[in-house]
Amino acid sequence: MSGPGERFDLGGRKALVTGGSRGLGKVTALALAEAGAEVIVSSRRQEACEEVAAEIRAKTGRAAYARACHLGRWEELDDLVEAAYASLGSIDILVNNAGMSPLYERPSSVGEDLWDKVVNLNLRAPFRLTALIGERMAAADGGSIINVSSAAAASPHAGVIPYAAAKAGLNAITTAFSRAYGPTVRVNAIMPGTFLTDVSEVWDIKTFERDAEGFALRRGAEPEEIVGTMLYLASAASSYTTGAVLAVDGGYLLPPNAGR
Repeated sequence: MSGPGERFDLGGRKALVTGGSRGLGKVTALALAEAGAEVIVSSRRQEACEEVAAEIRAKTGRAAYARACHLGRWEELDDLVEAAYASLGSIDILVNNAGMSPLYERPSSVGEDLWDKVVNLNLRAPFRLTALIGERMAAADGGSIINVSSAAAASPHAGVIPYAAAKAGLNAITTAFSRAYGPTVRVNAIMPGTFLTDVSEVWDIKTFERDAEGFALRRGAEPEEIVGTMLYLASAASSYTTGAVLAVDGGYLLPPNAGR
């Protein structure tokens, strides 16, 4: 039996991380490379992807590639998959991380465009990428697919209704795909709580600190605090974990009538 370190070793593995140019996606791409994987970083802007790929190569010595993709556009998803396989030869790890949750004044102000943008990015894109890549994984040597959901899927508030609905759907397809592509492909989801990524720079800090008093840990998370769970699900350490939705939320509990 291998030791604890070997179970988390990703040497020789190939990974695709969406939304990989910033936030949780960036720290995930870097962590996978540090554990031994070759990585493709994908997001909308090629320049941003190139910057992260260069940083990964410089810090880890691993091969890292950049591929821009508008994940909300169905036809670009197929192109991304083909490009990823052309660069890496295979994909062992897929991290569906890209997401968005635009602000709106009230539920009735949510228009069709906003609804479609949110659902297309947070649900439709992970569905399509998992369908395409999971099928290839199952036909080869298997792999691990990690969907990045949100605590909002289980405990939504009025300001995130389209986002919460899409993430709840993401949780559902996680279970379904684990059954579709098992036993060799494992499909799991992480439900992050409040992480202090670049998005948090525009928050009202006093309001956030008030809300955080309702969390068990009474604080938000640093982006790097997602890494342990990502490496667990990506590696052989989680060989008997599939169809799971793991909360990484600091004991999240949204206070009643919170404005955020």
